[in-house]
Amino acid sequence: MESAGFSVFSFGSAEDFLASSSAEGAACLIVDVQLPGINGLELQGRLAGSDNRVPIVFVTAHGTNLNRERAVKHGAAGFLSKPVRREELLNAVVAAIQR
Repeated sequence: MESAGFSVFSFGSAEDFLASSSAEGAACLIVDVQLPGINGLELQGRLAGSDNRVPIVFVTAHGTNLNRERAVKHGAAGFLSKPVRREELLNAVVAAIQR
């Protein structure tokens, strides 16, 4: 993402992201379904219930139909299964930001 000109911040958990001042200024999140503590789908739900409507692109090895349907139903900008090609991820993030 940095090589494509994006500023990137990483967090060890969803809780770390939510506690960060970067949460309000994020243009897009790249999130795994499986995270320590709050999982990616729970993070999506918390953000949907707040003023922070940042688009989310899920990247996961847990790309079940149920997870995909839930993420998309709740507004996911993308849902990609690992391994993800660089171009595929970049295209998903650009589309999410332009949305």
